[in-house]
Amino acid sequence: MNEKEHIRELLEDALPLVDFDSEFLFSELDSLGVTTILMVLSDAYGIRLEATDATPRNLKSLDSLEALVASKLK
Repeated sequence: MNEKEHIRELLEDALPLVDFDSEFLFSELDSLGVTTILMVLSDAYGIRLEATDATPRNLKSLDSLEALVASKLK
């Protein structure tokens, strides 16, 4: 399983009603959804994601979430 699919699996478990194939994922999310994504990814990868990371650019798609995680792992 690649990293993108791992992120998808984690987030689909936490947010089953969100369409992670959406062209603009951020529009699918409310504040609780954004917080959930930050918490799930922080816990799963042992990284620190802050409220400042919750931008439309970072939450646009699974690809952008994968890039965000990768940038924090460096």
